[in-house]
Amino acid sequence: MTGIVEGKIALVTGGGGGIGRAAALAFAREGARVAVADFAAAAARDTVAQINAAGGQAITLTGDVTRAEDVCAMIGDTLSAYGRVDCAFNNAGIAPYQVNASGQKTAEWSEESFDRMIAVNLKGVWLCMKEEIPHMQNQGGGAIVNTASIAGLIGLVTSSAYVAAKHGVIGLTKTAALEYADANIRVNAVCPGFIKTQMTADTMRRRGDAIIAQIPFRRMGEPGEIAEMVVWLCSERASYVSGASYNVDGGWMAV
Repeated sequence: MTGIVEGKIALVTGGGGGIGRAAALAFAREGARVAVADFAAAAARDTVAQINAAGGQAITLTGDVTRAEDVCAMIGDTLSAYGRVDCAFNNAGIAPYQVNASGQKTAEWSEESFDRMIAVNLKGVWLCMKEEIPHMQNQGGGAIVNTASIAGLIGLVTSSAYVAAKHGVIGLTKTAALEYADANIRVNAVCPGFIKTQMTADTMRRRGDAIIAQIPFRRMGEPGEIAEMVVWLCSERASYVSGASYNVDGGWMAV
């Protein structure tokens, strides 16, 4: 039996760990050749090594998604290696602790921390789409999935710039879906809840018991549970799905 993205080319940003690594592995398992991009080149190489060891095919990319020239190079290197980009998972992102804003309320964030959060989590997604979409138009279509969050749908305390960025990602996703439907480009977002990754470790250390109590499943999600949604959204099984934001959150948004 062939995989659901058999023969496709998939680009994953933030593919060096967490949800990005799980998605890269899932794309490969389902038959795609994968370009794994990460700011940390060693982490991307580790993901690629896992894919290749399992019999898949992947290449390592690196760069900063906030820099247009880096993003252009990522897309260019993917095209040089594989000739096209069928699926793009724009997943690279950072958490408040990575901009020295852990536990800070809205008025406590520094301008520097706010700007960096928006640059990576929102502008980075836009820069990736800006490069991916023209190539998908030229090749007759494609599928894009952007990593938003339940924080793109609701407010979360001590996460103001993160929440703002993720709300923006959902807005970008909906707008691009409308603009490029006639080019056969589908654009969707995935909205993870609290997932077991390095990015959530700080928050869970501070507020873990309270968070688990709010999740109907009473557990955190696994990166692979997000990956399954991402790969499905990029497959032809989701051929009539665009402009949507899918919660994968253990029921959090149903409460």
